Amino acid sequence: MLITKFAIPEVIFGNGSIKYLAPCARRLGAKRVLLVSDPGVEKAGWVEVVMDLLRKDAIECVYFNEVSSNPRDVQVHKGAELYLENGADVIVGIGGGSPIDAAKGISTIVGNGGKIRDYEGANKIMRPLPPMIFIPSTAGSGSDVSQFCIITDIERQVKMSIISRSLVPNLSIIDPMILATKSRELIAASAVDALAHAVESYVSRMASPFTEPQSMQAIQLFMENIREAVDSKSPEALKNLSIASTAAGMAFSNAGLGIAHSLAHSIGGRFDVLHGMVHPVLLPSVMRFNLMSRPKKLARVGFQITGIQCKSEEKQAMKGIEYLEQLFLELGATCRLNDILPDDSELELLCHKALPDACTLTNPREATCEDLMSICEAAW
Repeated sequence: MLITKFAIPEVIFGNGSIKYLAPCARRLGAKRVLLVSDPGVEKAGWVEVVMDLLRKDAIECVYFNEVSSNPRDVQVHKGAELYLENGADVIVGIGGGSPIDAAKGISTIVGNGGKIRDYEGANKIMRPLPPMIFIPSTAGSGSDVSQFCIITDIERQVKMSIISRSLVPNLSIIDPMILATKSRELIAASAVDALAHAVESYVSRMASPFTEPQSMQAIQLFMENIREAVDSKSPEALKNLSIASTAAGMAFSNAGLGIAHSLAHSIGGRFDVLHGMVHPVLLPSVMRFNLMSRPKKLARVGFQITGIQCKSEEKQAMKGIEYLEQLFLELGATCRLNDILPDDSELELLCHKALPDACTLTNPREATCEDLMSICEAAW
C-alpha cells in the first residue's frame, strides 16, 4: 500500500469571514503584523479593511506592497528586511498567488536566513517559520492552503518551485465576497488556474485517496459555476469557485502537479506572463500528451466536464479536452502560445528550463525536452 500524507491549514470559510482576522492573529501571538499585499488589492480597498480590523484590536501593522505579478527574489529579501527591522511577529498575506507566495518567501528568509534560491526544490526549509495567515482575493492559486511557493530568480530568469510542509500557513481565511471586486478576466484566469491544479493533481504520480476526491470536486464545481461567475458575479457561483479553488489547492499541495505547470513556470520566469494566462493555452495539449498514461482517469475527467458517457475511454477523454478548448474560447481566454510569446525562437530554451522543475517529477508520463517542444508546438 502506498504510504501518503495530507497536510492542510486551519480554514475559516464563508462570506464575511475576514472579520475574524484580528482574533485569529491574536491567538497566534500577534502584536505587530507584517501585512503583504499588492497595489491591485490595495486599490480595491481590501488592504484598508485588513488594517482597520487589526487597528481596532490594537495590533500594529507594517505594510509591504512591493510585489509584482510574478514575485521576485529581490522583493522577498526586501520584505524580510522590513519584517526584521520592525520586530514583526506574524505575517498576513492578502491577495492572489503573488502576494501570498511573496509572504511565504519572506517567512522562509525570516525563519531560516540566506537567500530564497537556497530553498529551491523540496524539503530544504529546516527551521520553523513565523506564524502565517493568508486571505486569498482570487479563486485560483490555492497558495493559501498549499506547501508550494513560486518565486522568480531574476538573475537566472527562472520561476523557482519551493516545496515544504513548513509553507502550509497556520490559517487561511477564505471570504468569497472579496471576489466580487475582481474583473471578469481575472475571475476567469484564476478559475482556469484552479482547474489546471485539479486536473494535474488528479492524474499525478502522487495522487492518493485523500487528494482524488478533492480534485474531482474542484472540476465539478468549476464546470457548474464558471459561466455564471464570469457573466454575473453571482455570489453563489463565486462561493462555489472559492470552494473549488480550495479543494484543488489541497489536492495539488499533497499530490503535486505536472508539466503544464513546469512550462508555465518556465514561461513566466522568462517573459513575466501572468500565470493564469498560460493554462488555457497549455492544459489541453498536456492532457492529450498524458492520455496514454492515464486513460481511465482522463476519461473520468472528460465525463465530469461534459456529462457524456462514451464506450471508449480515449474518446470520452478527448471529448472533455475538446469541450475545454471551446469553453476557454467562450471565456475570452488566450488560447494560443503565439499570443503570449513574441516568437518561437526561445521555445527550446523554455523547455530545457521546464525539465528540472519539481512539477515535472509528478507528471504521470515521462517527458523529454522533445516532448515538451511538441506540446508547445501543438499549442502554438
